[in-house]
Amino acid sequence: MTNPSPTAFIGCDVGKAEIVVFDSRTKRSRTIRNTPQALAEFAQSLDEHCLVICEATGGYEAELLDAVVTAGCAVHRADASRVKAFIRSFGTLGKTDQIDARGLTLYGEERHARLALWQPRDAERDRLHRLVMLRRDLVAQRTAWTNRAEAPGAAELGRYIQPVLACLAAEITAIDADIAGLIDRSPALRGDAKALCGIAGIGPRTAATLIALMPELGRLQRRQVAALAGLAPHPRQSGTSNAYRRVRGGRPEVKRSLFMAALVASRHNPHLRAFHQRLMEQGKKPLVALVAVMRKLIIMANAVLRDANARSLVRS
Repeated sequence: MTNPSPTAFIGCDVGKAEIVVFDSRTKRSRTIRNTPQALAEFAQSLDEHCLVICEATGGYEAELLDAVVTAGCAVHRADASRVKAFIRSFGTLGKTDQIDARGLTLYGEERHARLALWQPRDAERDRLHRLVMLRRDLVAQRTAWTNRAEAPGAAELGRYIQPVLACLAAEITAIDADIAGLIDRSPALRGDAKALCGIAGIGPRTAATLIALMPELGRLQRRQVAALAGLAPHPRQSGTSNAYRRVRGGRPEVKRSLFMAALVASRHNPHLRAFHQRLMEQGKKPLVALVAVMRKLIIMANAVLRDANARSLVRS
């Protein structure tokens, strides 16, 4: 969904306590509090045909997004790295909240026809997203503490490290149970998880990650979903040089989850095992062949959810 012809563009640089707002009509910036009441008043003052642009800011933008959508206005949550590169393309090297707010406004003004509008997740998917992201952080901490426990000279520190590892393991187990329970209680999530787990190589944990971190699955074309997951090969050609294509960008947690799923699928999924072996016989590097399996997996996941959604619409 895009916003083809907005009448005004409002850039919002979001901070924990305050938000700097730049309006394309007045060419001026102002500051509002990042509180529900102030954001509701701000959203109600907007023209219904405007486009609000903000960046993902560790969740501090959530209240702004909800307030703008509730007021019936369009909002785009931009990729921070793209906006940063856009601002630098003007030769701007400084950084202030006012510069960022103006840059967001210009970004929306120039590219609005291609920007997808933010769509709020339902409560169940939002909770699943939070659980999956918390689990990711705890697993990263467990890895760090495990490495510390195995480092030279760490034996004498074991009585400090092992309780931390035990606590992290217990919390990860509890989160896994909460994720499984949440999916089991929700007909929509349960249906998506069942469809995804029908693909050999995708298990419950990978399915939960895909549902939480790629809500667009089932509604995109195959090339779009590969690019969104960061698995689309990009050319690297210059003059007579034509180097290996590489995948870039995308959502790193999705790629990590699909990496493990691809390892399993390349051994136990008959179709993908044959595909992987064919690439290896053609002389492809092992990692290149595995990434190709990852790309196949995300395309298959998109297809099975698209078909499942189509069947549910027919039944309804």
